[in-house]
Amino acid sequence: MTATTQTPLKHYIHMLLEPGEAGNRASRFVDKVLIVLILLNVLAVILETVPSIHDGIPHVFATIELVSVTIFGAEYLARVWTCKAHHKYSGPWGRLRYMVSPLALIDLISILPFFMGAFWGVDLRFLRLLRLLRILKLTRYSSALTMLLDVIREEADSFLAGIFILFVLLIIAASGAYLAEHQVQPDKFGSIPAAMWWAMATLTTVGYGDVTPITPMGRLFGSIIAVVGIGMAALPAGILASGMADRLRRTRETLKAQFRIALQDGVIDAAEEAQIERLRKHLGLSKAASLEILRELQSETTNCTCPNCGHHFERGGK
Repeated sequence: MTATTQTPLKHYIHMLLEPGEAGNRASRFVDKVLIVLILLNVLAVILETVPSIHDGIPHVFATIELVSVTIFGAEYLARVWTCKAHHKYSGPWGRLRYMVSPLALIDLISILPFFMGAFWGVDLRFLRLLRLLRILKLTRYSSALTMLLDVIREEADSFLAGIFILFVLLIIAASGAYLAEHQVQPDKFGSIPAAMWWAMATLTTVGYGDVTPITPMGRLFGSIIAVVGIGMAALPAGILASGMADRLRRTRETLKAQFRIALQDGVIDAAEEAQIERLRKHLGLSKAASLEILRELQSETTNCTCPNCGHHFERGGK
């Protein structure tokens, strides 16, 4: 097959495998088939852990696994073959860059358990749980999950700083508990590593209750650590909430900028509407949010405010 016939085929397959738009029926159909197959695999892995179900229909689970590995394997190979159709991977090392990207690694992990069990004799119980990672393939089709992963990636430094603080507090808490309790509870606080179980359970506000201080000094120190733990538990949630809010603000600004471009001539034509709709889905915003942004911009363009008195009047009016 010549290069001229290969390129259109690669682009067509790449288009089919990428999350489809509302008007692209073929791509949307492929998306739905893969999503259903992913959910079916997760359900099968869960039901396999029930001995009465697994022993009653083992051939059904084997068939699901064989069909799934065949489809997921073909999908992975097709994505690797057509990845250069995307401008991000068009360079000489583009295919290798794609193969080490997070989504490509998830696709590879989704088929590895089958070959690990077939050729390397890995424990089947471990493989069944490993196959649950196939649910991560849904990330490609969920804008919310994509946004969450982007926020975690952007706030990685903040999360690492929080983990470092937690590690320091863990050492301090375990050391203090050891000094206060090791003589009266040598079986539970006999060493700093042993005291780390209590320290971790207290700092994360889990508090299992199987290990507790009994001396006055130990209880006082434990109370302080418990209060500090409340703040430590809220730290990652605060970082994530702040990152999500900032990311949502930026996505709204991006869509608003696209609306401004489309409204330069005062009318949004069909092509501009389709482009805005594609951007809206890519950003993961709802139609209600999109209409709200449009109404806000239309209000800005039809109403003005006097900088001196603050009076509102229509543009072009008296």
